[in-house]
Amino acid sequence: MKNSTAEKISELIKRYPALEICRADLILAVEKICTGFRAGNKLLICGNGGSAADSLHIVGELMKGFIQPRKIEDFDKNFVEAAEKLFPDDINYFKKNLQCALPAISLVGETALNTAVANDNAADLIFAQQVLGLGKRGDILLAISTSGNSANVLYAAKVAKVLGLEIISLTGRSGGKLKNISDVTICAPADSAYTVQEFHLPIYHALCIAAENEFFG
Repeated sequence: MKNSTAEKISELIKRYPALEICRADLILAVEKICTGFRAGNKLLICGNGGSAADSLHIVGELMKGFIQPRKIEDFDKNFVEAAEKLFPDDINYFKKNLQCALPAISLVGETALNTAVANDNAADLIFAQQVLGLGKRGDILLAISTSGNSANVLYAAKVAKVLGLEIISLTGRSGGKLKNISDVTICAPADSAYTVQEFHLPIYHALCIAAENEFFG
């Protein structure tokens, strides 16, 4: 990990001193996420309610430029060369607007699939079914649950464990049942759902900023 990447976690803790207790887990989470991306793997993300919104938010920060511009002409010359040959009329538009991505998929937005699973099979397996279909060894599941005990998130983590995915959990103080399944558990130092979520946003922003810095900084 670059020194400047580790500094992103220190900057987070400087703004939120209560997160000092999470420093080691934050660094380990960044290392695992970056190792996965380097190997060509992806990040799968799930959660309920506000945590579902967080999972979509995280995808938005990873799949396009967040702090860094990530111009394709700077970081993906193979794409630029191929596009110039195939679509010369579009290459300047691509170079101006497309940004390199860190592959992330939220499991909360598949309305047709999730409602079909809930109606035909079992509602608490909506995320597990997607992990089964999309996940492969080396991928990472980011499981978000303020209690650490959300049944559908737990089942997703269990299927991920069977498939050999790395599991990073973002929870509240206790870690709940997710803590026993996860490779890394970032336990926000709060107990009620809304206060846990108040920590989750800066935590995952820092994870995204750190990962982006590692590849595009």
